[in-house]
Amino acid sequence: MAVVTDAQVDEKVASLLHKTGHRYSTVRRRLVTVLRSAGKPLTNSQIVESDQSLVQSSVYRNLNVLEESGAVTRIVTNDEFTRYELAEHITEHHHHIICTSCGDIADFSLPSSVEKSLNVSLRQAANRTRFRVDNHRLDALGTCVSCQ
Repeated sequence: MAVVTDAQVDEKVASLLHKTGHRYSTVRRRLVTVLRSAGKPLTNSQIVESDQSLVQSSVYRNLNVLEESGAVTRIVTNDEFTRYELAEHITEHHHHIICTSCGDIADFSLPSSVEKSLNVSLRQAANRTRFRVDNHRLDALGTCVSCQ
């Protein structure tokens, strides 16, 4: 898969925000930069720790705007913290391994042959239940090394 540049990410996010009547402000740009460089979904607190120029209440409000515009995806795990990442239509398709103890998340990708087989299987299952699959997300549950 082709590598998405920072400029391409900024262009996509700016376009999504514009369509929903919002600006790509400095705070939103910083949030996108933190999420892009993290390599995994982050909590609000982890975002503030990554860029201490950001204020937690502002991060929360701006994440909501980014989520409403379709630029950011919210991931809820079994712990008390919601995590956020850039939407995969902006970056690349991937899946998650989620720790059932602490809620930490790691991203992973599958080989294209496995993705293709998974898509076929999902379409077949959807046809049997009269659904149409538009996309898929695979969350694998387990225990991270810190919690083992």
